[in-house]
Amino acid sequence: MNWFNVRLIFIRELRDQLRDRRTLFMVAVLPMFLYPVLGVGMVHMTLLFSEQPRTVVVLGRANLPEEPPLLDENGFVSSWFVMSGQAAQLRVVDDQTTLTDAESQTESAREARELIRSARRVQKALFELRELEQRLRSVLKLPNPDDGEVTKLVGEVARRRSAIGRLFAKTAVQVLIIFPEGFGENIERVNRGIRDGKQSEADYERPVIVHNSADDKSMIAYNRITKAITAWEEKILIRRLKKLDLPKTLATPVNPASADLAEDEQKAANMWSKLFPALLIIMAVTGAFYPAIDLGAGEKERGTMETLLICPASRREIVVGKFLTVMVFSMSTAILNLLSMGITGRHMHSLAGGALSNLGDLSLPTPTSLLWLVVLLVPLAAFFSALCLALATFARSIKEGQYYLTPLLMVTLGVTMFCLSPAIEISPESDSSWFYSVMPVMGVALLLKAFLLSPVNPAELYPYAIPVLVTSIGYSLLALWWAIDQFSREEILFREADSFDLKLWIRHLLRDKDPTPSFTEAGFCFILIMLLQFVAMKYLVNAIGGFGDGLAMMKLLITQQVVIIFCPAMLMGIMLTTNFAQTFRLARPRLGMLALAVVLPCCLHPLSLELQHRLSWFFPELKPEIVEVMGAMSDTDQHLWLVLLAFALAPAICEEVAFRGFIFSGFRRSHKLWPAIILSSLAFGIIHMVPQQVFNAGLLGIVLALILVRGGSLFCCIAFHFVFNALAVLHGRFGGETEISGPLSWFVSNRDGQLTYELPTLSIAALVASLLLVRLIRWDSGVSDDGQPVATLSTLASVTGETPVRVGSDGP
Repeated sequence: MNWFNVRLIFIRELRDQLRDRRTLFMVAVLPMFLYPVLGVGMVHMTLLFSEQPRTVVVLGRANLPEEPPLLDENGFVSSWFVMSGQAAQLRVVDDQTTLTDAESQTESAREARELIRSARRVQKALFELRELEQRLRSVLKLPNPDDGEVTKLVGEVARRRSAIGRLFAKTAVQVLIIFPEGFGENIERVNRGIRDGKQSEADYERPVIVHNSADDKSMIAYNRITKAITAWEEKILIRRLKKLDLPKTLATPVNPASADLAEDEQKAANMWSKLFPALLIIMAVTGAFYPAIDLGAGEKERGTMETLLICPASRREIVVGKFLTVMVFSMSTAILNLLSMGITGRHMHSLAGGALSNLGDLSLPTPTSLLWLVVLLVPLAAFFSALCLALATFARSIKEGQYYLTPLLMVTLGVTMFCLSPAIEISPESDSSWFYSVMPVMGVALLLKAFLLSPVNPAELYPYAIPVLVTSIGYSLLALWWAIDQFSREEILFREADSFDLKLWIRHLLRDKDPTPSFTEAGFCFILIMLLQFVAMKYLVNAIGGFGDGLAMMKLLITQQVVIIFCPAMLMGIMLTTNFAQTFRLARPRLGMLALAVVLPCCLHPLSLELQHRLSWFFPELKPEIVEVMGAMSDTDQHLWLVLLAFALAPAICEEVAFRGFIFSGFRRSHKLWPAIILSSLAFGIIHMVPQQVFNAGLLGIVLALILVRGGSLFCCIAFHFVFNALAVLHGRFGGETEISGPLSWFVSNRDGQLTYELPTLSIAALVASLLLVRLIRWDSGVSDDGQPVATLSTLASVTGETPVRVGSDGP
């Protein structure tokens, strides 16, 4: 690669973007003014906002105790509220208000009387409902209650309750408080009884607060009133204890004291750890996308793509130059947004004074944390820049390119919200830290969150920085490779925009079929399987948890394999292709490849178990539902043939038909060999959901794809898959019960109830597996990658009878 050409392309694209006023506004001007304007707007909204008063009707005010007073002439006593201003936001109408003749004729007085009448209707309906419920409870207490009468009463209670809800909704009342008759007298009677040492009946009718939880206005008023009444009730209890010469703390024997040890810097760090990673991810992707669209799809619309391609720079150098340009704008957008947000937040905090004391002094992060922010931003911006550039190159127009922003932003927001969870973190105390550190985007966000939360002692996080940076750079290089691959393909670079007609598209699929599926059809099949598995996941987990026997679980697992994985691939192969045998590679297997497909899993099985054991610290713990399903393989109560059918044969057939059959054929048609192998293996691993199985299945998927390519038959893949799963079933079923002694203990042992392979066995397995894999990679399949036979040197020799001649650099 000529870096001088890359530099020229980079400077050219950078100058073009800097001349674009819209790009400059989005990257530089908007971040510097957006957050200050938002801050000023919030201040103005706070000053101008006035909450409308909520209407509260009180029935039975005369039944309240005189001391301490709950209500005064203005409504609720303000001292019962946490904030005294909340009392003024409640408009109280009670049934004891006396008005003069002149006042009784006003509009507000007539409205108050109508509210009281409506409230009394609700009160009457509530009393009738209470009597009906008491009658229902009496019937249920009978030795032999009449089922017909119970059903009738239950229906009547539900009907009355629904009618009361509609009646209350028609009123303009947010909260109705009903104080029963003699309520205040009952409180005084209990106080006198306790003071005189007499046993007083404390079971008397209590107040009722009627509200509508589906109405936000009603819930706001209800929450405020309940807190005020609770404070009022505590005051009544304190007065009662005081009259008895008892300590005020008698009613609260525990009442723990709160000791908040958080310092101001820690409070500020806690807030920045939530805002900065989220904003970093969102701004990095948005800052990369719009320049990428202009440099990719914009070149197509402006007609300057051809002019760029005839320059002396290669296409790889062009893509790298464009990538560096997009990366500069992505990093600039993220840094300017973070800087503007930090300065604005600190300034707003100083204006608020003590109102935001729970945020501390809102000091900016330490220089070390800011340095790590910049360091982690580089691979993150590189990843999003390469990904956005690839999508923009794939788009036919700027409009189409903008459509790709929505799903990319949705996925990014989902990852961001996941990282904000307090349960998800990178720290020495978390068992999943190493697993999270290698996840794309997530590792960067969680590590930055950890650095912002631990500004004083960041040294314990340094070990996690290595996998985060290495994997992030690796993901960026993969995304850049994809962008270069997109830019190198003429059918993508020069495809024209066209309209989409669903009817014509369906007719094209059903009429103009190809022998094998396309890349789009294979991708759609994978997405369909994922969606079906996602929809069925809830029902599968609930069903598995509710099964009392393993037989039903086995049937469910087999049904899941057939319906969710096998059927979509098979139906799409029948409907969308013309050569069913070529799509699913249904050629007759050769004995040599079939033997390799049977022997190789026997060597890989102990290596796979040892690898999973060695990496157990890396992956998070399995959920109980998954452990229960995996434990079914070693359930001795079930027939062995049934377990093998559910865990070995069904997955071998269904998963191979889907992933090495339809999906691999589609990926192979549009891509080179190894990208198709990697993509199909990645899809095969993702479908297993469980992180441990995703890793294991992804590696085995590469071996299975090689067997398919070299052997040319799906039956070899099915044989490999069945043998490997069957060995796992046998290992879990009989491994813990086998007694190992004598020379055999040099090769295998029984530890903690599990069969463990010793070093000699692992060494032999690794040696044989390596030889078989080398033989597999060098295997002469005799067929092309699309399944068609080709004329090789050996086949030509068998036909002509001549000795094959190989031509090298030095001649024959």
